[in-house]
Amino acid sequence: MSDKPVENGHAMASQEQNITQGQSSSGKESFSLLSYGGGHSHIGAVYFLNGRGDVLIQRLYRDGIDPNIAASFRAVVLNAVRASTRSGRMDVQAAPVRVIGSNAVLYYRAADVYLLAITKSNSNCMMILQFLAGLVDLIRSYCKGQFSEDVVKGNFVLIYELLDDVLDHGYPQLTDPAIAKSFIYQKGWATEKTKRRRAAEAQSSTLQVTGAVGWRKDGLKFKKNEVYLDIVENISGLLSPQGATLRADVQGRLVMKSFLTGMPEIKIGLNDRIDDVTFHPCVNLGRYNAEKVVSFIPPDGEFELAKYRVTEGIELPFKATALLTEQGRTRMDVTVKVRSSFDAKLQSMNNVILIPVPPQTARAQFQLSAGKAKYDPKRGALVWKIKKFSGMTEHTLAANIELISTAKEKAAWSRPPLSLNFQIPMHNVWEKNGYKVDKWVRKSCKSTGDYQIRL
Repeated sequence: MSDKPVENGHAMASQEQNITQGQSSSGKESFSLLSYGGGHSHIGAVYFLNGRGDVLIQRLYRDGIDPNIAASFRAVVLNAVRASTRSGRMDVQAAPVRVIGSNAVLYYRAADVYLLAITKSNSNCMMILQFLAGLVDLIRSYCKGQFSEDVVKGNFVLIYELLDDVLDHGYPQLTDPAIAKSFIYQKGWATEKTKRRRAAEAQSSTLQVTGAVGWRKDGLKFKKNEVYLDIVENISGLLSPQGATLRADVQGRLVMKSFLTGMPEIKIGLNDRIDDVTFHPCVNLGRYNAEKVVSFIPPDGEFELAKYRVTEGIELPFKATALLTEQGRTRMDVTVKVRSSFDAKLQSMNNVILIPVPPQTARAQFQLSAGKAKYDPKRGALVWKIKKFSGMTEHTLAANIELISTAKEKAAWSRPPLSLNFQIPMHNVWEKNGYKVDKWVRKSCKSTGDYQIRL
């Protein structure tokens, strides 16, 4: 099987047959020459493949096409593209025309779908590639502007009908959506993501034009107007053995519960360090982009107002150091110091510190300044639990570990990082100094299981 890229505008040599413009060799009227530049160019088969190379749709127009051409394309082209991407080379992806066996394969990628046009004739490559791009645009016009693997799977009948009309015995015809919709009336199926996006756009348009609010009923009345806001942050971080911060990341959520009469507008100011923020549809995005003010008419009850991410200006609430000293082949001493750096008035709840130990650990004896500890063989770690950890304090664990002695020489221990799990009510790790929060705003900071200190 040969695998040769073709870089010129034709798949093979110069054309051998001349056809009068607008007429096929049989005298039948053809739009392909008017639309795609003329020439004796026909397509023997069209395939739709997903990113893994699985066939989604295939349509054969001529005999003699290799039935295994899709598998050959996956083995020869897709695997080579993946290998070149991993190695940083992009030359394999530069040739959209390949000769595989006796077939010329022209491929066009749109989103996560590959469109293949197979020909055995002396064909105009640029015309065929232009046709494939036009075919994608035509499908998008029927499917609310979307084209993906899910869209292809959900519109089999429509796409087969389009292929029957835009290719006449393999000769490309017009792919203009305005013309196609004049005789193909079927509507495309839209994905759930597209439906949600269009619904959000419709709500936004309705609000701008009429002032109507689709997420809140008219005439709501309460004896007492109340608003509660929860700021929930999940923090992950990585510290060096010396306590230096190597990585820190916060994923946050603003959860609001409102019981308000009428149609009140609420305004909230956000810290300018926030990245990648996404809002509930009730938020006026135009005002936020212009003034950085979150302005909205809230839904009734509890809802998620926003999600955000913070990567800068993070003050990690805990720092820890660990010293592991081997005493021969059968003993090891471990000393861990954990210090809190948040406000002394606050307390971290349900704190769990996991200290990895060698797999041949038999038992451990502890001396603790707070909490309780045990050796957990299933986790392969010392588990140190402190129910309440006050701010600006330090606690120490000292453990004497007994190791099982083996005759054969043991493999080097990889020393996995120490990890912390905690939850700190009324604390934010990225807040500006001096910032005061009213009592009806509740905050919570907790680790996500990815708060680690290297040993």
